[in-house]
Amino acid sequence: MSASGLLLIVVAFAFLYFILIRPQKRRQQESQRLLSSLAVGDEVLTAGGIYGRITELEDDAVLVEIAPELRVKVSRRAIGAVIPPPAEEEQEEDATTGDDGG
Repeated sequence: MSASGLLLIVVAFAFLYFILIRPQKRRQQESQRLLSSLAVGDEVLTAGGIYGRITELEDDAVLVEIAPELRVKVSRRAIGAVIPPPAEEEQEEDATTGDDGG
């Protein structure tokens, strides 16, 4: 195998690393960070598309309240996202635009 052939293989592996492997590792780290930062009271979206609020944390599971007095036990890995609370700026903006006096 010539030096140019070896260089081509090295470049191909470097390309695959930066295009496939590195972004996947970053997504896994972000997912792990999300799951470890779960707290009681967080609003979450499960992988099944159910919105709810965390009421209790266990080792590998969480209790999510999806309706008043209705709680389901969900695996931590099934939490897809934490829903951020509505920003105070948006609430203030809505209040000020509602009464324009005219």
